[in-house]
Amino acid sequence: MKTILVTGAAGFIGAHLSQRLTAKNITVVGLDNVNDYYDPKLKRDRMAALAEGEHFIHEDADIGNRQQMEELFRKYRFDVVVNLAAQAGVRYSLINPHSYVDTNLVGFVNILEGCRHNGVKHLVYASSSSVYGANTRMPFSVHDNVDHPVSLYAASKKANELMAHTYSHLYNLPTTGLRFFTVYGPWGRPDMALFLFTKAMLAGEPINVFNHGNMERDFTYIDDIVEGICRVIFKIPEPSPDWSGDSPDAASSYCPYRVYNIGNNNKEKLLRYIEVLEECLGITATKKFLDMQPGDVPATYADVDDLVRDFDYRPNTSLEYGISQFVKWYKTYYHL
Repeated sequence: MKTILVTGAAGFIGAHLSQRLTAKNITVVGLDNVNDYYDPKLKRDRMAALAEGEHFIHEDADIGNRQQMEELFRKYRFDVVVNLAAQAGVRYSLINPHSYVDTNLVGFVNILEGCRHNGVKHLVYASSSSVYGANTRMPFSVHDNVDHPVSLYAASKKANELMAHTYSHLYNLPTTGLRFFTVYGPWGRPDMALFLFTKAMLAGEPINVFNHGNMERDFTYIDDIVEGICRVIFKIPEPSPDWSGDSPDAASSYCPYRVYNIGNNNKEKLLRYIEVLEECLGITATKKFLDMQPGDVPATYADVDDLVRDFDYRPNTSLEYGISQFVKWYKTYYHL
């Protein structure tokens, strides 16, 4: 694998992944249009940290722009494509639904077409734990039906899995979808809970705790996510000889298609998450308890048996370590 395209390379996961790959002397073409969904300075600073190393090329492009994507795929010969570019966020999808269509659907078709016409050996793409939607059987298994999304963001990610399967079927394009579970850690997104909580607590402001604190999440540390992606990149999926149309398995196929969960395999109460943050900051949070927001779910919990079986890998970073690393980064980055 000599050249890998990482879309969303200025994003939280994309920047960490690009750094890991370039450290292995792999050439990474990092695509990112550095939009203003959240502070572009944070994105540029992630990119600046990347630019300090060799083997990284930044391409300023939008995956939703068909012409730009066609030119990009012609310019380089990618061995693997890792699509992490997306309009993220469950709550934002209630405010600006069109951006999810433009990026997560139109953009993903452009990625698929680029892979199809340019001999890409493996497409790895970010799905989300959000696809489990109204499912309540825990832990969430990739073998379960996920046809009841509760947000447009979740629906767009489920659509990506369906679109990828179509290209695996029609064009024999190997595709692997990764359902990430509540990723956190250094360089994290400002719209996610850990960042919001830390910022508010340090400013002496109350934090918003939804569903009156009765939330559970499978919090997964960024390094564990990146390790999982790296292992998946180098194992191209093959057709499953046991797959049957009489009892179709949702996680595999008769064509080169796979879906995996990457999560900590351990659901934690949101209040415990806050408690660990309080310990790390030495501050007791003032909590403002609110109802659950539309599009949200009360709990997530990843079954990672397939990840363990196929890659001998099980994420296991503790909250105590992960949150302490985030706090250390946050204080350094903001000169506190």
